[in-house]
Amino acid sequence: MLTKTQIALQRVDADFDRMAELLALVLRAFAYMDGVIDPPSSAKRLTVESLRNKCAGEIATVALDAGAIVGCVFLSESSDHFYLGKLAVDPARQGAGIGKMLMAEAERIALAAGKPVIELQTRVELTGNQSAFARMGFVETARTAHDGYDRPTSITLRKALS
Repeated sequence: MLTKTQIALQRVDADFDRMAELLALVLRAFAYMDGVIDPPSSAKRLTVESLRNKCAGEIATVALDAGAIVGCVFLSESSDHFYLGKLAVDPARQGAGIGKMLMAEAERIALAAGKPVIELQTRVELTGNQSAFARMGFVETARTAHDGYDRPTSITLRKALS
C-alpha cells in the first residue's frame, strides 16, 4: 500500500502541459474494456484537445508518483451533486490505493462545494466495477441505454457523502 507521502495529488486545468501523458494514462486504464463493453468507452474518442476542454470545464485531479502521472479523476458539477468521470489508475499501479486516494479527494471537493452526493456511471458488463463502487458506498439508482440501444448499457450509481 502506498503512503500519502509517496503520491501527490494535483489539480490541473486546460493549461496542463502534460496533456498527452494524461491522455495516454486514460487510454491505458480503459483499454481492458475493449471488446468487453458495447458501445465502446467514450475514452476511445478522447484527444489531447478534447481532454484539454474537459480540464477547462471540470475539476481535474492527477495523482503523481515521483513526477509520473499514475492516476486521475474528473468531477463535473451539477445542481445538487458532482458527476465523477474518468477515474483512471495506471494498470501497473492498480491495487496500490491510488484510486481510493482519488475518490477521497473527489469526496473532499464535493463536500467543500456543498454537494453531498457523487454520481457516476459504469457499464452493465463491468460487474467488477459495480462491486468495487458498492464497497465504496455507491448504490444503483438507474439503468440507461446509449443512443441506438434497446437494452440498458450503463448503470448510474450515487453515493451520499457525510
